[in-house]
Amino acid sequence: MLAPTCFSLFAGERVAISGSSGSGKSVFLRLLALLDPPSSGEIRWRGSPVTGQSIPHYRSRVCYLAQRPALVDGTVLENLQLPFTLKVLRHRTLNMGTVHDLVELAGKTRSFLDKLSTDLSGGEAQIAALIRVLLLEPQVILFDEPTSALDPDSAASVEGLVMHWFEAAVQSHAYAWVSHDQEQALRMSSRQLKMQQGVLQAENIE
Repeated sequence: MLAPTCFSLFAGERVAISGSSGSGKSVFLRLLALLDPPSSGEIRWRGSPVTGQSIPHYRSRVCYLAQRPALVDGTVLENLQLPFTLKVLRHRTLNMGTVHDLVELAGKTRSFLDKLSTDLSGGEAQIAALIRVLLLEPQVILFDEPTSALDPDSAASVEGLVMHWFEAAVQSHAYAWVSHDQEQALRMSSRQLKMQQGVLQAENIE
């Protein structure tokens, strides 16, 4: 459960949210992503409430990356292609040049695209899931402890991809990053918040 919360995320912001397990961090991000409907209150996008027919467009602009990547059976490339089969994205096509650039930025070779999702390590699966999100060209990404289960090299690859995406359009991109790692929270954010028993509050992380 969350206490009544007023939260705004502006273009150019990098917000870290910390808090103990069960404090409401994941619930909060899932509400922002409209993966779970709020029981009261509303989510606004550019000042307008997100309801009904505007939800698919909102979800194409605001993406959520879970701690555990959700990949389907098949190759990495097939997983990257999957979102572009959805109705809201059928007017767009997968840019293979961008795919190759992101794979390279993640420290992988092009053969990574041919690997089966069932053969990926946890770090590789998260990298694939993040690349899939970045290919959607979102304006906002909500990260729910995306590196907590990863080895240091994979975590560094994820952080690098995120910062590459953010810095490519600082004036229009923003993200919220949930983390238990205070050093990472400082490194990956310009504003720090804490969730405690469903209450979101500002925090100065030392």
